[in-house]
Amino acid sequence: MKTIQKNRNVGSSPLLKAAATTALLALLAGCVGNPYVTEAERNDVITLGDSIFDLSGELQQFLEGPEMANTTFRDYTLSGAKLSGGVVAKPVVEQYQDAQSDDPNINVIVMDGGGNDILLPAAVFDPHKCKTTWYRPELSSKCKSLVDDVYVETVNLLNEMDQNGVQQVIYLGYYYTTGDKENLHQAIDFGDNRLADACTNTTVSCQFVDPRSYIASEDVLSDNIHPTTSGSQKLAQLIWPYLQAVL
Repeated sequence: MKTIQKNRNVGSSPLLKAAATTALLALLAGCVGNPYVTEAERNDVITLGDSIFDLSGELQQFLEGPEMANTTFRDYTLSGAKLSGGVVAKPVVEQYQDAQSDDPNINVIVMDGGGNDILLPAAVFDPHKCKTTWYRPELSSKCKSLVDDVYVETVNLLNEMDQNGVQQVIYLGYYYTTGDKENLHQAIDFGDNRLADACTNTTVSCQFVDPRSYIASEDVLSDNIHPTTSGSQKLAQLIWPYLQAVL
């Protein structure tokens, strides 16, 4: 199967990348999640993704709890993970490789990914102009190109999952950031739409779960990004009907 090629025009200078790397490491120094869980009651079900899952671990705990699956799944989510690349944590594509190495018999994947590809640069210098402002009220073409690259990487990863025999992917999208990060809403809208497109256009069976209408400001921590306990519970409730159908 041919691999989709991404846009090669989106990038930044080596100096900017180095400065951004230093700033991001400082920004995320206190963002500690949970290690991999490589053995579970259902080793054929895995989770991949970023700190929406991993920071508190509560989202997976709700999914595994007695009111939902009442069993455990392998967990490869890592706080700070981008979909691909990055220096903060292993990206989602490498999480999947690790899961394959541990046990390639994977039937169901619950995941997110792509949010940090936008959020981490925007939190420092916003080189792709993903934040809207009073003087730039519409999402920039540079940010759209970045998101389109994430779309390409997502489709390629999902197609690889299909080639490896994965039966179902449940892909959680991103809810709106709050407070001083509300200027990322247009980027989140565009990003979720492209992630939904990726689920539609991949060869693997993929269900996109859109949380934007369900997560309120009180479901988000004071960092304006991560879910509170109520937010994690709501996300689990959105995922559960699709997961229940394939367990």
